[in-house]
Amino acid sequence: MGLILWLIIGGVIGWLASMIMRTDAQQGIILNIVVGIIGAFIGGLIFGGGSINNAPLNIYSFLASLAGAVILLAIVNLFRRGRVR
Repeated sequence: MGLILWLIIGGVIGWLASMIMRTDAQQGIILNIVVGIIGAFIGGLIFGGGSINNAPLNIYSFLASLAGAVILLAIVNLFRRGRVR
């Protein structure tokens, strides 16, 4: 059940981050899930003090994951286009 929850929440976070960064038309559901999960990892490292899987699912961990996904998309856009959108 944990894996399914990771995929669903990762997809939602990736989709929201792609909407914020205006890259939604370029990404499919699989890339949204990957961006959401990697973004959650980055957000946990940055905002969680290095521990990524100790926080329960609450609004703070959701926002930290979303911020990590937005940071990830900004870095990808920087390398892909030479600028952050």
